[in-house]
Amino acid sequence: MRRRRIVLAAAAVATLSATAAWAAQPGPGTSSGTGTVFFPNPVAQLGNESLTDQKDVDYAALKAAYKTVALTDLDGSGFLRGKWANVVSETGNPAYSPANTFTYNRSQDEFEQVMAYYWVTQAQRYIQRLGFGSTYRPVNAESQDIRINQYGADNSFWTNHPKDEIRLGKGGVDDAEDAEVILHEYGHAIQDAQVANFGSSSEGGAIGEAFGDYWAVTVTDVLAHNGFDVPCVADWDSVSYTPGPSHCLRRVDTDKHYPEDVVGEVHADGEIWSRALWDIRNALGSAQADTIILESQFSYKADTTFAQAAAATVSTAQQIGGLKAAKAVTAAFTGRGIL
Repeated sequence: MRRRRIVLAAAAVATLSATAAWAAQPGPGTSSGTGTVFFPNPVAQLGNESLTDQKDVDYAALKAAYKTVALTDLDGSGFLRGKWANVVSETGNPAYSPANTFTYNRSQDEFEQVMAYYWVTQAQRYIQRLGFGSTYRPVNAESQDIRINQYGADNSFWTNHPKDEIRLGKGGVDDAEDAEVILHEYGHAIQDAQVANFGSSSEGGAIGEAFGDYWAVTVTDVLAHNGFDVPCVADWDSVSYTPGPSHCLRRVDTDKHYPEDVVGEVHADGEIWSRALWDIRNALGSAQADTIILESQFSYKADTTFAQAAAATVSTAQQIGGLKAAKAVTAAFTGRGIL
């Protein structure tokens, strides 16, 4: 089971759009609303590793995991379209509300649409709170297209062919039920917006997967901050394909070391890089670490190596946080054998 970045030569994905009847519905004309989401997922919220998918059933043990949140930046159409996220297709009906009130549960396809809209929007708002678009240059400051449940396998990916979009799959726990899967894929969109075709080398590809994992856990920790096994990526989605007792797609706190733990598979090798990012965060705090990491990626090459990207990150840390930050970043990469 992998979450990945894919650059496709062609795509043959059925496109479902709102029917004329749906499109003709009047919208509220306002940019704010409410929605029901997992925050970020039931395992992390409830601290319960025994939860299972049960084929999308909305069973009693999950009730406490639902949270009503504010939806922002909507376009006023009554659909989940807005300044930073755009649900472009879906299975079932498109989520629609003439009052911008999107209240669903996981047995309904619309629930995952709300999840994707909310978490992508909040991730971009977090980026802007860090100063991107004001103090620093913008990062993927556009409405990110997202397709829900259009990919039949238990997998998700970001692609730029035929257009820039995130595709969230189904099978087991549907991927858009877990905020960390959504955010991992958004991480790929972020990097490609910063450096076109980023990840064209094996180590660049590993950095891409690592950043997606790191981005998933840092954003959910900043926003939800429930403290449950924070370095574990996609606790809920992974109950369908990991034996336990702890369920994780991957972790950002492994002890993998360069070069002896390199195996030539980008997700596995990415755990070397993500651990370095995690150590930077632990040393500097989320705000400064995430600012340095995001800003440094503008100077990466599409076919970067670990060493090149690490050197660029140290240089950015020096510019943003001075000698103390540069030393912390250097120590993190040295600890993984990268510098």
